Amino acid sequence: MSSPPAGPAPRWPLILLRTSTTLLALLALLQVMLAGSFLNGTYDSLKDHEGNAMMLATVVVVQLAVAVAVRRPGRGPLWPLWTTALLTVAVVGQITAGYARALGVHVTLGVLLVSGVLFGLVGAWRIPLPARYAPAAGGPDGTGRLPRPNGPVEVPR
Repeated sequence: MSSPPAGPAPRWPLILLRTSTTLLALLALLQVMLAGSFLNGTYDSLKDHEGNAMMLATVVVVQLAVAVAVRRPGRGPLWPLWTTALLTVAVVGQITAGYARALGVHVTLGVLLVSGVLFGLVGAWRIPLPARYAPAAGGPDGTGRLPRPNGPVEVPR
């Protein structure tokens, strides 16, 4: 049996998770726009669609490492890790289906992939960030007072 984690979870992995999910969502929405542009007759968009897919794949692998950092000390939620792992597999399948010209699979998986990315984005922004510091008795100095530039201010209880 493992002991409970000591202290609060660090903030930086959750901030990185928010950043990577936001970037991933922007890239996924750009993919949709580029695919629509290609289908609308701008055939040069296909090369941009391919390049953006490679950037999206890179970001999802980076996000996988970030999800490990969120979970690693055992303090963060588990869902970012398994959902990002699933998204990674889906991105690889999406790229494979695209190169194979299996458009039925490619379009269907693309819709599911963008939906999963957007759900991950919302979930990442709903995880509350831990406090910047964990004071023993209320404030950074342990007095229950909040720091202010002109001195501490008492908080009514």
